[in-house]
Amino acid sequence: MSNKNTLRDILGDLPFTAEIDWMLRHAGRNRPRKDHFNLDRLQKSLPAARAVVEPFAKNAKHGKNVLFFATLHYWIEQSAFLGLALAGLGHKVTLLTLPYSEWHKQKDNFTQRQRTLHTRDALSTLFPLIEHASLLDPSTRFASGRRLKPATVLPERIQADVKEISLWDVQYTLMREEVDMNNACDRALYDLRIQRNTSAAKAALEWMQTKNPDVVLVPNGLILEMGIVFRVARYLKIDAVTYEFNDQREQIWLAQNSSIMQQDTDYLVEARCHLPMTDEMFERVAELENARRGARVWGKSKRLWQYVSSQGAQETRKMLKLDDRPVVMLAANVLGDSLTLGRDIFAASMTEWITKTVRFFANRPDVQMVIRVHPGEKLVPQAKSMGMVVGEALPEIPSHIHVIGALDNINTYDLIEIADVGLAYTTTVGLETAMNGRPVISCGQTHYRGRGFTLDPNSWDEYYETLEKVLADIPAHKLNEKQTEFAWNYAYRFFFEYPRPFPWRLMNFWDDLETWPLEKVLSEEGQKLFGDTFGFLVNEPFKWKN
Repeated sequence: MSNKNTLRDILGDLPFTAEIDWMLRHAGRNRPRKDHFNLDRLQKSLPAARAVVEPFAKNAKHGKNVLFFATLHYWIEQSAFLGLALAGLGHKVTLLTLPYSEWHKQKDNFTQRQRTLHTRDALSTLFPLIEHASLLDPSTRFASGRRLKPATVLPERIQADVKEISLWDVQYTLMREEVDMNNACDRALYDLRIQRNTSAAKAALEWMQTKNPDVVLVPNGLILEMGIVFRVARYLKIDAVTYEFNDQREQIWLAQNSSIMQQDTDYLVEARCHLPMTDEMFERVAELENARRGARVWGKSKRLWQYVSSQGAQETRKMLKLDDRPVVMLAANVLGDSLTLGRDIFAASMTEWITKTVRFFANRPDVQMVIRVHPGEKLVPQAKSMGMVVGEALPEIPSHIHVIGALDNINTYDLIEIADVGLAYTTTVGLETAMNGRPVISCGQTHYRGRGFTLDPNSWDEYYETLEKVLADIPAHKLNEKQTEFAWNYAYRFFFEYPRPFPWRLMNFWDDLETWPLEKVLSEEGQKLFGDTFGFLVNEPFKWKN
């Protein structure tokens, strides 16, 4: 640690030093913050935003008591406006913040205390529409006047939750599944996450037991303190809603009493998948698939799912030098993606699954294997590549096994067309392969597993047995017409009904706010479009519009 950080830690432990410095440096001077944790833009925008909401809140019917948790400055920015919208709809909102900027680094005490003061000042304008409290502010008091005093002991179940989430935090941060507790860096990161998640759990437990909210609203709900606050709510049997964002503007993913990152779609299947598909629905799914096949953006997204346009099945066969033997395609995820954490079934990790799978196929020269490394690895170069995992499993890769790198000039949808069998962990490529009528073996706890159009082993023995059966008679395992049609039905529901209309994404939040200012969101026009979503956010029952 540098001498500067040591001094700031010492100053941070002395009473009132951060407060006096904050007052002298910032009070009334409008100095821009140089810290990465910066809520200046939010602070300037909130007085006008509160003024817009006040008349809506005054005329709204009394709603629910909502405890809204947010950490990291970008989540706090969006949460302030989302909280105002909920207050304008009549809900009593408490915004509980944890003003961290670096979840993976220990910041000196002095800087952290100043971030707490900055957050308090930035959000002070929300009162009385929203009550703000910080888990790091020792001056935080309950309505009774009693100070927030974190619980001294955590129940065993929450202690286990802390350990599980802290491990996921390390995997998410390092973008690899292997965590070596004998490695000083890995261990230090794990210990930091244990300390922070434990602290958050103790404070959240005391807060929820005292305030007893009707519903707890949490972004993500899987990793970091967002995950542990969600677990505390569920331990106390308090309804909890989690949310995240996909690639499309004006959409949100929502989950009630589960982490949205687990993508539990049971309610969607029960309510919607028994309904017939219209020609227009089929066409809409086909448009999406064709855009991905053509390496084009689609809808209100700027994301490319493929970087190379389709070159056709025959051309791709030539490029890979494939012959007439059956082709098995393994579609990988990006390691460390929070959509893959906690999805293991019979394998300890996706790395173990791929390792054992490629070793199995190394001894099966009667078939050809194509491993599609996720193109998304291009966006996270720090992640351990699945191509590297294959190389570690097979130092000498046999000629009948082909590894397609993230940047290789191959389109995934050409591989789907070529494949006779698909293997998937949690990627939607497994769903799209089933839509093509191919047998798919689902090996991770993905949202489309168990829907009737995949093969779903639950142990290593079942997995190898399934592989042997399918490879022995691939034609017999092709999906029938009913299964294929249901895969398309499910795809439509997942891609077009699972996301809900919502005005502001996390990314490009300020741009979205210009398109959908608070007065427009709370207007009759805005509520016609987004009203049901705001109801779901406070745990109202799901509604469907045909």
